[in-house]
Amino acid sequence: MANFARANLATLKKTASYYVVHITVAAFVAYAVTGDLLMSFTLSLLEPTVQAVAFFCHEKVWERWGNTHAASRAKAASALT
Repeated sequence: MANFARANLATLKKTASYYVVHITVAAFVAYAVTGDLLMSFTLSLLEPTVQAVAFFCHEKVWERWGNTHAASRAKAASALT
């Protein structure tokens, strides 16, 4: 697990930052809609938690996709020379 954390530290930090911002926004929106403090805290923790996992996975896929396409471009460029 420590190797995973070290290898993905930047993405994990970005995910954590996004999580805090998302919980804050979600709590304000949920309270504005429901007027219920307990319900707003429940909603603000549930939905952003799922979103944070999805965001992390999205970042890893995006990173892999970018690396794959960069390698393809480099291969194509070296074939031209």
